[in-house]
Amino acid sequence: MSSTRPAVVVVLAAGEGTRMRSAIPKVLHTIGGRSLLGHALAAARGVEPERLVVVVRHERERVAAHALGIDADVLIADQDDVPGTGRAVQCGLDALVRERGEGAEPLTGTVVVTFGDVPLLRAQTLVDLVAAHETEGNGVTVLSAVLPDPTGYGRIVRDDDGAVASIVEQKDATDAQRAIVEVNTGIWAFDAAVLTAALPKVGRANAQGEVYLTDVLALARTDGHRVAARPVADAGEVEGVNDRVQLAALGAALNRRTLQAHMRAGVTVVDPATTWVDVHVDLGADVTLLPGTQLLGATSVAAGAVVGPDTTLTDCEVGEGAVVTRTHGELAVVGAGASVGPFSFLRPGTRLGERGKIGAFVETKNADIGARSKVPHLSYVGDAEIGEGANIGAATIFANYDGQTKSRTRVGDAAFVGSDSVLVAPVSIGDGAYTAAGSVITDDVPPGAIGVGRGRQKNIEGWTERKRPGSASARAAAAARAATTNGPADARAEQEERA
Repeated sequence: MSSTRPAVVVVLAAGEGTRMRSAIPKVLHTIGGRSLLGHALAAARGVEPERLVVVVRHERERVAAHALGIDADVLIADQDDVPGTGRAVQCGLDALVRERGEGAEPLTGTVVVTFGDVPLLRAQTLVDLVAAHETEGNGVTVLSAVLPDPTGYGRIVRDDDGAVASIVEQKDATDAQRAIVEVNTGIWAFDAAVLTAALPKVGRANAQGEVYLTDVLALARTDGHRVAARPVADAGEVEGVNDRVQLAALGAALNRRTLQAHMRAGVTVVDPATTWVDVHVDLGADVTLLPGTQLLGATSVAAGAVVGPDTTLTDCEVGEGAVVTRTHGELAVVGAGASVGPFSFLRPGTRLGERGKIGAFVETKNADIGARSKVPHLSYVGDAEIGEGANIGAATIFANYDGQTKSRTRVGDAAFVGSDSVLVAPVSIGDGAYTAAGSVITDDVPPGAIGVGRGRQKNIEGWTERKRPGSASARAAAAARAATTNGPADARAEQEERA
């Protein structure tokens, strides 16, 4: 993506994040289906650095493992007890020196520094920062932002000619400096030689007793290097997460960005305010998302499909032209032209073939349902293989578990399972076979046969009047019996007399 590759990007992820009030390290909290650190690493990789370093400290093992799980090529660096961003960057560079080995050439090129809790930062912004830094021949370039309320941020102090003179932290600023609205975002591009020469000179004589990375700027100016600030076009892009309120706000902002990108690419989002789409979701042209839809994880929806309303799909695949209505699904595949819902539950391992149907109040799990086959309503289909063109009647249960072992059921092509059947696995219903409604099927049904697994019906005459005397049912039964022997008028009279 970048025409010039920086030598290294250092991502600072060592902070505790106490304001999150969480047992989870701040940088591992997620928005848009990706951790804050994951967003930071994606932006960093977008500038194509020769080396990517992540500096860790709080919950070191968890954060390091997460970073390596996202990108196995990152270099993990540990920050020591000395506080401050300057010290964190020094620890990152020290780890890089150790990796390069004794006798290696000094680090040259551009060093980019960013944070692990700035999830909206775009890779292109870092690319532009590096390009400006190198084109202008700067020793230091800071990414700045203009904020209506700069409280809490370090202020960019400029000379009379507009050049950057220094950065002053909020606690160290004068009243005049606090009135400045251009602030330091904490994202930098440094010349490697300037940075490595300046860092050892940075002290801790400030209100917080920390090694400020911002002090490198003044040292660079003193040594005659050019220092510049490059304002970011969208200040919201560099906003960090400090608490749950900001996490939610940036999550909503990211979702708006994601939806807008999809809509510009040809997706219809009827109500963006109630629609959530993770950053890894893939949507084809002319997909329609109805209100209340959540598409999470690595879900993909092919061209012309309609999803929603009130549907949540996680790591699902929806085929071209399919319709998924009021459905909860996870790790499921819906074929082209198929229909699902309403009120369906697709559990992992569900595969519905082209033009197939999973209807209202149907739960499926580890089920391969063939093309044009239908499971219209009120059924449970677990550990099953259903052929093409089969029909599963209402209230059918695939009894796949005997308390110890789960077993599979096979239903053949063009088979017909009658309503209220129970198929006790392992069992096979052959091609073109039927089961009678209300059957419990425990043995295989050969192709073309009908399986009947129910007792012969027996009617016990007079049961209601003997067992429920005086009830409305008994009166109705007596009247109906009288009508068959005495006629309707006499039956009504008998019913009135009994009442």
